[in-house]
Amino acid sequence: MTTLVVCLDRTDDVGRKTGLRSPVVGWEAVRALVTDVGLADPEDSGVNTLLESLRVAQDLRDENEEVVVAVVSGDHESMVSADRAVAEQLDDLIADYDPDSAVVVTDSAEDERLIPIVESRVQVDSVDRVVVRQARDIESTYYLLKQFLADEELRQTILVPIGLTLLVFPLLATTVGPAEGAAAITTVIGLFLLYKGFNIDERLTRLARGTRESLYSGQVSVVTYVVAAGLTFVGLFVGALGVSGLEDTSGVVIPATRFAFDSVPWLAMAALTASAGRLLDEAIGDDPIRTSFLNLPFIVVAVGLVVRGFSAYFLEQQGQMESFVVPANEFLIFSNERFVMGAGERLALYVVTAIVISLVGAQIAASLSGSSGEDERSDGGSDAGPQDGATADGESAAATPDSGAVPDRSDPELTDGGAAAGADSPADRDR
Repeated sequence: MTTLVVCLDRTDDVGRKTGLRSPVVGWEAVRALVTDVGLADPEDSGVNTLLESLRVAQDLRDENEEVVVAVVSGDHESMVSADRAVAEQLDDLIADYDPDSAVVVTDSAEDERLIPIVESRVQVDSVDRVVVRQARDIESTYYLLKQFLADEELRQTILVPIGLTLLVFPLLATTVGPAEGAAAITTVIGLFLLYKGFNIDERLTRLARGTRESLYSGQVSVVTYVVAAGLTFVGLFVGALGVSGLEDTSGVVIPATRFAFDSVPWLAMAALTASAGRLLDEAIGDDPIRTSFLNLPFIVVAVGLVVRGFSAYFLEQQGQMESFVVPANEFLIFSNERFVMGAGERLALYVVTAIVISLVGAQIAASLSGSSGEDERSDGGSDAGPQDGATADGESAAATPDSGAVPDRSDPELTDGGAAAGADSPADRDR
């Protein structure tokens, strides 16, 4: 029975430190490799892994088993190339020594990922992971602190806020009191954590980059976005004025409804302005206009009408708005009567108008996108039409010899063939 004791090194630490190529096979070769790796890096745990491989091989030899000890290394360029290199080396070892089973020796979770590759080729009886005995807590803490202090981004993210807190808290405690100082510092730390947690810095960076690219490329949407922002602020201001003009009301439903009723027209105008700028950019560009950009203005108007209709309905039900009165002369009816539109009728009018606008927008977007698709297909058909026609004419001409088509007499094959077919040979004339 032959047992393969294989030491796995996925990242090729042994090869990079010693310059040797794997696989390294044999007791003497592995023992010499231990010295080379230890001289190159005495702190490397790979030395202990190689020694553990030799110890396992010696124990199996003491039990009268035939043992082959080997070191298999991968590649440090990529994980896929490393796994393929290990698989190729294992195939060579199995072809040369034909082991019945294997014992795998590793020193990390990274190397243990190669175990399925070994199991797919030979039976694995045991997996031996080497753990070096040392003061793990102290050493791990030391190395973590060392790596932490070496990372500039972590220093700025953690140490700077802690340092500012330790400096500001005594000042706040002596001026406004310990409780107020702690509350202020906690608020600032919470805002900072939210800022980092939501990646606001990256979002602002992407926004600034996109704005700069839009300015340099001369897009119309830059101007329309600025106008839309101004209209948005106007809408918020108008909504706030409407809320401030309300009488004393309990709760937040009526103020919120009033704010929505007054601000929706301005917010809808802002959305229309932004979508118009984006639509102009799409129209100026070389690519066809997408259906979503064509349908967006109609959707904005429809949503604005629905929100305004429902907010007007609630306000009128609560007595915060008078009923809508339409004079009769507006309908060319010469009368002094007036049409009073109730809350439900007004809501129905808003909803029906919004539905009609959305349907019209969908129809216009579908028709425009369909026309552009037909134009593209017609262009492609015009390009391919003459070729198809030529092919059809050629086939028809070839298929109908009586159509009056005159063959090309300059073709040697046709000329020779015609001569051979139209005249008798000298031998025939002699007969």
